[in-house]
Amino acid sequence: MLWNNQVPRRAPKKTIDVGQDSDHLAREIAHLMELVDATLKQRWTTVFKADPSPHFGRLLMIRSIAYRLQERTLGCLKKSAERLLDQISDAPAEDALKRLPKARASAGTVLIREWRGVRHRVTVLDHEVVYRGQRYKSLSEVARLITGTRWSGPLFFGLRRRPKEVVNG
Repeated sequence: MLWNNQVPRRAPKKTIDVGQDSDHLAREIAHLMELVDATLKQRWTTVFKADPSPHFGRLLMIRSIAYRLQERTLGCLKKSAERLLDQISDAPAEDALKRLPKARASAGTVLIREWRGVRHRVTVLDHEVVYRGQRYKSLSEVARLITGTRWSGPLFFGLRRRPKEVVNG
């Protein structure tokens, strides 16, 4: 019973320890590779509540189960991403790439790029980026620091594609 000045208490939100969950998930997915086919099919049935098609190969089953486990642990695609994928899959192949929005890194995004055997990690902020504890004005500045040559930062970190070369003749 609540009195006039009391506010009903909400149940505490469930906090997810992404690090711990991610470690457990990684072990579970790695374990899928070790399963014999009969056990893998049983795992499929447990996860999807249906028998796998006899046409599914081992690798497809492993990837599908892994994806579903990731969805359950880390969450699924946003509805906007699902709509975009539906639009792209319905479009003719030559139009599909034109429909993709340009990739943009928003604040909080962590970009990871391996260059000559070294993994480089950059965190995007509102108007700058952080690389190895230092702030830089642009991704291009960081790409230049890493490679020693002038690079487009968005291209170097995979946010843009190389333009197709024009063929003369």
